Amino acid sequence: MSADIEKLQEIIEHRFEDTALLKTALTHSSVGGPRNYERLEFLGDRVLGLVIAELLYKRFPHEQEGDLAKRLAALVQGDFLAQIAREIDLGIFIEFSEAEAQSGGQENANILADVFESMIGALYLDAGYEHCEALIQKLWGERLEQMVKPPLHPKTRLQEWAQGKGLPLPEYRIMTQDGPDHAPVFEIALKVKGYEIFFAQGKSRQIAEKAAAEGFWERLPAGHKA
Repeated sequence: MSADIEKLQEIIEHRFEDTALLKTALTHSSVGGPRNYERLEFLGDRVLGLVIAELLYKRFPHEQEGDLAKRLAALVQGDFLAQIAREIDLGIFIEFSEAEAQSGGQENANILADVFESMIGALYLDAGYEHCEALIQKLWGERLEQMVKPPLHPKTRLQEWAQGKGLPLPEYRIMTQDGPDHAPVFEIALKVKGYEIFFAQGKSRQIAEKAAAEGFWERLPAGHKA
């Protein structure tokens, strides 16, 4: 371990009965061997989504399903999870191969987000839903209510902007799909008429398209966004 997991257990306010679960949740695939965080990430992703969905359902009783879905997507997306992970110094507890550690694995936003989800999965198996709910509610804090309006999905924002400019709808095209079946990497090319093609990657087509829309918007000159 890069750091003593006793400290992490203090941060999340739970002492694991099965510490092997937590160690697995913190083990990157680069270490090798039969166990790493990927299966727990799968579970934690679903637990996290359910907890946030329930919290939003209770806090915004008059919002329709579509608006709740927009809030949910914003509050569980990778960059947001990586931010939460950094706030609890999760990176120092992750076990990497020497090469992965030297390449900056502790600061990799995708890894931090994945390991945060795997930690939630481990916590669910060891302590149950209520403990996960309490931790997530504590870490998310007032962020649940900081969005005055439900945020637009990056693709929706870009589409509405293009329509407002009288441009054709943005086009997303898969350029490559690499990697093993359990961990594919998609490269997407985003084409907007009159602008340079923007490329982005993601673990699924949807993630890559979202990243492309976000990246295109960030690169767009401020004067063009009006």
